[in-house]
Amino acid sequence: MADDLSERGNQDRTRINVNEPHEVRYWTSRLGVSEDELRKAVADVGVSAQQVAEHLGKA
Repeated sequence: MADDLSERGNQDRTRINVNEPHEVRYWTSRLGVSEDELRKAVADVGVSAQQVAEHLGKA
């Protein structure tokens, strides 16, 4: 996702930035997990959205 919410360009949905509150809200909602689960998954497999989803069994 783009860090500047006012910018309407293509968003990068291939990476998860757990340091941006709007991204945490988006990914927890999209993946149906808690913030703690999301953060642990990112710590375990990295910031790739595909790898996080697979790790969480949401792929």
